[in-house]
Amino acid sequence: MAPVTFRAGPRRTSVEGVAEYAFRHHRTEIYRYLRRRTRNSDQAEELTQQVFADAALTLSRMDAGPGSVLGLLYTIARRRFADEARRNWQYGNRVPLEDLDDELPAPEYGGELAQAIREAIAQLPGEQQRVVCLKLVEGCSFAEIASLVGVSEAAAKMRFQRGLAAVRRGLERQGIQPEVT
Repeated sequence: MAPVTFRAGPRRTSVEGVAEYAFRHHRTEIYRYLRRRTRNSDQAEELTQQVFADAALTLSRMDAGPGSVLGLLYTIARRRFADEARRNWQYGNRVPLEDLDDELPAPEYGGELAQAIREAIAQLPGEQQRVVCLKLVEGCSFAEIASLVGVSEAAAKMRFQRGLAAVRRGLERQGIQPEVT
C-alpha cells in the first residue's frame, strides 16, 4: 500500500497569525467601543474594518508583534474615530466634543505646520525616525518600542527625546516657534 501524502497549504507569516488572532479575539470589543463613540452601527462597522486593516499594515511594518495587540487596536480605533469626527466637523455634521478625547487639533494649526513636522521627522536618522514615529504615530509605549527596535527602554526614551529635540530645531530653522502656555 502506498503512503498517503497531503499537500501543505501556504504557510502563514507571523504577522498574518497575529492579525488573525487580533481580529478573532478583539473584533467585538473594538466594534462595541466604536459603536458607543459613533452612536451609529454602520459607521462603527466601517471604522472597525479600517482599524483592522490599519493594524495589519502596522504589524507588517514591525519586526515583532506589539506587546499589547489590544492596546494597539484601541489606539488605532481612537485615532480613526478622531479622524472621522474631524471629517464630520468639517462638513457640518457636529460630533459632541466630549467624544473626541481632546484629539482635535487647535484651529490655528493647519496643513503647513503638519507638512513642516513631517519634513522635520523625515530628516531624522533612521532609528530616531522610527522611534519617533512608533511613539507619536503608532502610539506605542516605550517598552513596546524598545522590544521592536531591540534596545533597552531607557535607550528608546533617549532616542525619542533626541529625535524630538532635532524636530524642534528643524522647525525653528523654518521659523516655526513653539507656543509657550
